[in-house]
Amino acid sequence: MPNIVFQIEGGSPVTITCSVGDNLLELARRANVAIDAPCSGNGSCGKCRVQLLAGELESPRSRHISEAEYAEGWRLSCASRVVGDATVLVPDIASAYQSRMKTADLSSPAEIAIFEAAQTGLKASGLSFSNQFRAVTVSMAEPTPDDTMPDNERLTWALEETLGVSQISIPFAVMVKLAHTLRENRFQVVVKGELQGDTFVCMDICAPEDTAIVGCAIDIGTTTISMVLVDLGSGKILAKGSSGNGQIRYGADVINRIIEQSRPGGRKKLQDAIVKETLSPIIANLCKAAGISARSILRLSVGANTTMNHLLVGVDAQSIRMDPYVPSFFSWHGLLAQDLHLPANPLAPVLIAPNIGSYVGGDITAGTLASMIWDKEAFSLFIDLGTNGEIVFGNRDFLMSCACSAGPAFEGGDISCGMRATDGAIEACTIDKDTMEPTLQVVGPDGQRPVGICGSGIIDIISELFRCGIINNKGLFAREGDRVKRDHHGMGRYVLATAAQSETGREISINEVDIDNFIRAKGAIFSAIDTLLRSVDMSVDMIDHVYVAGGIGSGINMKNTVNIGMFPDVDLEKFSYIGNSSLAGAYAMVLSDQANETLAQVATNMTYMELSTHPGYMDAFVAACFLPHTDASLFPHSIQEG
Repeated sequence: MPNIVFQIEGGSPVTITCSVGDNLLELARRANVAIDAPCSGNGSCGKCRVQLLAGELESPRSRHISEAEYAEGWRLSCASRVVGDATVLVPDIASAYQSRMKTADLSSPAEIAIFEAAQTGLKASGLSFSNQFRAVTVSMAEPTPDDTMPDNERLTWALEETLGVSQISIPFAVMVKLAHTLRENRFQVVVKGELQGDTFVCMDICAPEDTAIVGCAIDIGTTTISMVLVDLGSGKILAKGSSGNGQIRYGADVINRIIEQSRPGGRKKLQDAIVKETLSPIIANLCKAAGISARSILRLSVGANTTMNHLLVGVDAQSIRMDPYVPSFFSWHGLLAQDLHLPANPLAPVLIAPNIGSYVGGDITAGTLASMIWDKEAFSLFIDLGTNGEIVFGNRDFLMSCACSAGPAFEGGDISCGMRATDGAIEACTIDKDTMEPTLQVVGPDGQRPVGICGSGIIDIISELFRCGIINNKGLFAREGDRVKRDHHGMGRYVLATAAQSETGREISINEVDIDNFIRAKGAIFSAIDTLLRSVDMSVDMIDHVYVAGGIGSGINMKNTVNIGMFPDVDLEKFSYIGNSSLAGAYAMVLSDQANETLAQVATNMTYMELSTHPGYMDAFVAACFLPHTDASLFPHSIQEG
């Protein structure tokens, strides 16, 4: 049987034994080798490149690989089959989506401002940022021949006296370590647990110096996972980190992942990818950074879309994408860390922000909570930009929501040189109208050469090309110049960096297919907003504020989003970027019992509109697939100089 060696750039080789005819991308998944495949292997994205170093593969040349690159051994793993022993290089950029664990600099006010804002706003609404978790220090007399009271009764009496409660619950997980912990610490211990009315439920028994009670707030995005550890008493952030979602090798969007989980063994693969490969390592790293034991995590909260919630708990998500689009659950109560095998106190409750529809999930309800639009008189528009686009509109009287399938373009998918916002990504761009020369802003240290283009960079580039008249309102190239190249079919592209200027030695450009893909993505966003407003008989003139959330939002030039017709043409002063609002909402959930009650009310009061069945949505979408729009009167401030 053949052996395939995956030589990971900058890492150790991984060898797997297989059969002739096996697909190379599927082998990589079996071997747990991360190869970025936004289209989940259907050959459309061209991102799953590997380089054949030795041996042979059955692999026809793709339109995504030039003749010169093919001669150098570059292949698409999804289009390659095994014919014998082979060694392939997996570029580091291919696995950059699951970046190495980073612990944020918590001394930076920018890092924690969003959490402070959420806390301040919710407190201003009358919510208490408190919970019932306690770390109780108790001291007991040691047993003697004259005092043979059993350990559980001795502990119960001490806790009842200290807390003034009438009942103590000691679960099995605490009972099994009770005798050893009491005697090791001479009957002076800390008991961690939660007050539930007149009952104190013990969750752990520890040495007297271990008084930490910690919460873990998690945002599970389709592409990125973010997390904070917080002190449940003070609300102080102890550690913060993020990583790529390990599920992404099964597809960049939720539909591909739902399809993958429906295959034999698929549910476990997808659940393991998020729990074992992603969440558990982040939690372990953050606990180490904070200097605490994972057992000190007494509550976890999760903000995630409906599909991610299903895949997290291992529930079949197939019904989400099937008419009539009814998920297995909106809310889930009673879930514990031990049910998911998460590294935390086994009895720690896992709070999942409620979903309200197949494609509007807990990340949006949590974000809506943090944005405070549910408590404002003014009409607000909340937009969460990521792999999907979700929109909420309303005020304290009503909330309407919907989701649009924008595709992975905002994360760099469906774009020939697209990538996520890691080192080497072009995140901003301006173009000189006369010379057509670009000025690029690249993610990374000084001197970092470009590798590709991330979402915010794509918005800038298309806006600038349109402003300078280099492309027309259909996204086709209308000017010629040194930076505009055409292939043998006549398709145009704009060169942002030549092969000599890039980090990879390959040209970085944006072509007419890329632009068309992005125009459809931005059209999906605007048409969703337009349809949502029309459903309540309102127009953009009635919007008092626009809150933009999501990872891509941090780098967005709001003027450019209006210029290309992605966001409504309102005064720029009305736009506010509020960061990762899902994580901010999860932070409130883990700390505040009242915030959880309010979140449930917000979810109950939110009306979900399914765009796929709305009679006017497709017409609105077609009209929005134009720069800026087929109805130019909707964008009086959009600028096109050329």
